[in-house]
Amino acid sequence: QVQLVESGGGLVQAGGSLRLSCAASGSIFSIDFMGWYRQTPGKQRELVAGINSGGSTNYADSVKGRFTISRDNAKNTVYLQMNSLKPEDTAVYYCRYILRDYDSWGQGTQVTVSS
Repeated sequence: QVQLVESGGGLVQAGGSLRLSCAASGSIFSIDFMGWYRQTPGKQRELVAGINSGGSTNYADSVKGRFTISRDNAKNTVYLQMNSLKPEDTAVYYCRYILRDYDSWGQGTQVTVSS
């Protein structure tokens, strides 16, 4: 079992920055993929940023140039640095861990960006 705990969310004004953290614990043998998703009420959850086992990253077009995903293997932690935040970035952000057929999600952390 792998447990994921997100932190770092909060309220920020447009143009500000936040850094989200996802700490993983448990039986972490390997990582195929870790990523950040976001969801607003009544909307489908969408991929924001991901990083695979080789370190390759991908981003949603809406956050390219503003968000950066990174990983600290020694701490089993994935980060999402969010800069130049916009009101449309407001959502609950979820961390996801994938290893083959194993799929685990964190509890989510709220990010609210005011106009």
